[in-house]
Amino acid sequence: MDLGLLLNGFVEILVPYNIMITFFGVLMGMLFGALPGINASMGVALLLPLTYGMTPIAGLTMLLGIYCGAIYGGSITAILINTPGTTAAACTTFDGHKLAQQGKAGKALGMATISSYIGGTFSVIVLIVLAPVLAKVALKFGPPEYFALAVFGLSIITSLAGDSFIKAIMSGVFGLMVATVGMDMMNGTPRYTFDQIALLDGFSFIPVLIGLFAVSQVLINVETSRSLSMKDTKIQGMLPSLSEMKSVGPTIARSSVIGTLVGILPGAGATIASFICYNEGKRWSKHPEEFGNGSLEGVAAPEAGNNAATGGAMVPLLSLGIPGSETTAILLGAFMIQGISPGPLLFRDNIHVAYGIFAGLLLANLAFLIIGLFGVKLFVKILQIPERLLMPLIVSMAFVGSFAVKNSLFNVGIMMAFGLIGYFMRKLKFPITPVVLALVLGPMAEASLRRALILSGGSWMIFVQRPITFVLLIITVISVMFPIIREKMTGKKANSI
Repeated sequence: MDLGLLLNGFVEILVPYNIMITFFGVLMGMLFGALPGINASMGVALLLPLTYGMTPIAGLTMLLGIYCGAIYGGSITAILINTPGTTAAACTTFDGHKLAQQGKAGKALGMATISSYIGGTFSVIVLIVLAPVLAKVALKFGPPEYFALAVFGLSIITSLAGDSFIKAIMSGVFGLMVATVGMDMMNGTPRYTFDQIALLDGFSFIPVLIGLFAVSQVLINVETSRSLSMKDTKIQGMLPSLSEMKSVGPTIARSSVIGTLVGILPGAGATIASFICYNEGKRWSKHPEEFGNGSLEGVAAPEAGNNAATGGAMVPLLSLGIPGSETTAILLGAFMIQGISPGPLLFRDNIHVAYGIFAGLLLANLAFLIIGLFGVKLFVKILQIPERLLMPLIVSMAFVGSFAVKNSLFNVGIMMAFGLIGYFMRKLKFPITPVVLALVLGPMAEASLRRALILSGGSWMIFVQRPITFVLLIITVISVMFPIIREKMTGKKANSI
């Protein structure tokens, strides 16, 4: 960690425009996170077009603000109406809503806000320390290493498989097929363009993202419409007492560490972190019997954990260029749109951007602390917007954002087409994240493979002879096989019972 560079990062981020854009991102993230069915990935994809014309630091910090704000925002409705805005806030309902029913909604929200801030800030500090160290090792990479790294990134698809390994692989293959459309990167030959000039550059990333995540989710929400009712909710006393904070201190510290470590693991994410932290919080608590009955520890444990996972997930993204979750996969695309390659080259060619992002993440966590403590009463009123008005507004933003990419109605058509594809994928329980991973990492894998073979004169032995490449490919095989082995072992255990 270079303190001088970090200080320069704060100098860049602490200008009025960047502060304003960060707070805007956090506020929008809180709104997306609090509304059930609208999550962080949808918010980031939907507002990604706004980053055009912004500086890299401003644009990326706004998107990271949405990410951080959405993970925290899920706790608002989880506590007030027993409906988690995001899956990461599911554990918060166990004790948060019980506290609200006891007239302690303000105290529960205050605890969620403070523990979220501590967990998120701790994970950013870990990110600042770890990412540059990992990137220095990765600077030794050549085409064979980048190919192995891209293949390892694609292997994360198995970790995101959900209920079906086969469906995840099929989604990934579909994404790779979409990534091949356009001009061949080595010899300039058109591929699968069907004489459409608009496809010579391939499918525009933003309309595809907006369609897959935002439009498809709107269609699902319209099908399964639910109304939120917070008219009678009263919020009093936002801050826990000093004695209460002291009693939950060890729980917050433990969850911050666990959440960060879980966030670093590809495919784990904030939801898994929150469940593990809740379980460990109960295990180590002096009053485990209070969990599930309105315990402040039961709110602090999952909220510190799921927000710590956000900074943890940024470690592999910034140091290796490997996204470990749905939202970081979209953020990887946002980096590339800004002309910046996350990974080892980030710390060589754009190190001021990297440290600006570090400072921006710290500011984003501070922003949701301030907004959470002082603005929740107003924020709850915003959440009473009827769904019949909210959904058309989101669709309108999707149309405008897709058109604005190249001022092209063709991109609007792409957005609509991928919106329908995403809708049917959700209905048939095909995971969407593998498509995004393949779209981002597929071209990198192809280009690196072909360059490596040119270097070796066509010999595939180059991938075995180079130690880093060989190790990464072995890890990739383990990563692919592990879910299959785990599934078989689980099946054997189930049969033996």
